Amino acid sequence: SRARPRLNLFARHLASRPVFELNTPFSIERSTSSDDDAEISSDQSRSILQQKISDKKPKVPKDPVKDIVTELSKPIAASEKKTIAKMSFQEPHPALLIPGPIEIDDDVARTMGFHSESHVGMPFVNVFGDTLAQLRKLFQTTDPASQPFVISGSGTLGWDQIASNLTEPGDKVLVLHTGYFADSFADCFAAYGVEATQLKAPIGESPSPDEIEKALKENKYKAVTITHVDTSTGVLSNPKVISDLVHRVSPETLVIVDGVCSVGSEEIRFDDWGLDAVMTASQKGLGTPAGLSVLMVSGRAIETFKSRKSPPNSYFASWKNWLPIMQNYENKKPSYFATPSPQLVRALNTSLTKILAVPLEKRFADHQAASDKVKKAVTALGLKQLASKRENQANGMTAIYLPEGMSPPDVLPHLLKNGVIFAGGLHKEIATKYIRFGHMGVSVTDTSRNDIDKALEALKGGLVAAGYKVPE
Repeated sequence: SRARPRLNLFARHLASRPVFELNTPFSIERSTSSDDDAEISSDQSRSILQQKISDKKPKVPKDPVKDIVTELSKPIAASEKKTIAKMSFQEPHPALLIPGPIEIDDDVARTMGFHSESHVGMPFVNVFGDTLAQLRKLFQTTDPASQPFVISGSGTLGWDQIASNLTEPGDKVLVLHTGYFADSFADCFAAYGVEATQLKAPIGESPSPDEIEKALKENKYKAVTITHVDTSTGVLSNPKVISDLVHRVSPETLVIVDGVCSVGSEEIRFDDWGLDAVMTASQKGLGTPAGLSVLMVSGRAIETFKSRKSPPNSYFASWKNWLPIMQNYENKKPSYFATPSPQLVRALNTSLTKILAVPLEKRFADHQAASDKVKKAVTALGLKQLASKRENQANGMTAIYLPEGMSPPDVLPHLLKNGVIFAGGLHKEIATKYIRFGHMGVSVTDTSRNDIDKALEALKGGLVAAGYKVPE
């Protein structure tokens, strides 16, 4: 009997419901399972275990390249062929076609295996400096007053950087709402004592220029935030049109772009569009594993930061700590505030080098062409998108309404069996009614992978397997 209270305490920790309500509908995706999924997981687990056992045996390969070729030429079991696509030298895996993280190419994957090194040693400092310079080209800024930041963290850290450095308690910001991530950005501002007013549009649409102009005339806002592509809805906003409007109606207001799901797949002209900050992350259009928060900040925003009345109310996100570090790294000078990830920075450098080896206009055109192909196929299947107008549809992802009566768990397992991973819905109001298809990065630019065609075929097959009758 004395043990029972302790067991109750354990049970409380293991309870399925959290103490606080989760601010995410991801439980829908977590519940997506089937016997086939369990079989795949079991096979993969056995493979990993066998690999670990074999790794314990000492082996000194005479020719590493030959060993890799030999390993890759081994026949794959029929069950594996059915569920897992072979991706060059990378571990065989289903094609990851969600709106991030995305597939990475072989050169980026190899870079992640770079040996451990000093973050203040010149080999790494030179790479970091080059990476910051490459970001200027990607964002299309030549203004020496603008400043790139690369800090260990997710895209969410970008919100903290903006809220803690460019706003102060009591300030007002206007958050243009096109989905789930505007809600979260507003929550972040609130955490720093900033009053965030959301200008909402119906699901699948963006606030109109007239609505934005009216809001700007009614209140004085420190900043306006734009979610360039909202990952929950696939809605594409137009930063140029909005920025022109803000500069005309409220020129002192900063223009902030959440580009987490757009940078690398949608055109951004930082200088030409008069933007003050664009935040993104490494795992989407930049084609790098997750783990880096990336920002480009204007000279005007830096001056806004420097003229604060109070110090930033964050420590890790404070530009007081990071600005001199970034400036030093870009000038190839060793510097330190908090330890970066050398492997991730090197991987980002590799990805940016490959991205910039091709004219950006071609990259964006390729993403638009792939997007047109996906959206045409979705329409042919008799399905609708959350974003109904083409000008509001992202080029790096597509959010697709499922047939009436279907939910993500009815379809996603069938796609997985055919070697493709899509994401379930994320918008709180309709999360059970749609799925999301990410098409960006190497899945678009390397057509030899055949990711897009394979995904469309898997989508059609998955719908049929779930009981949908495809239009003839």
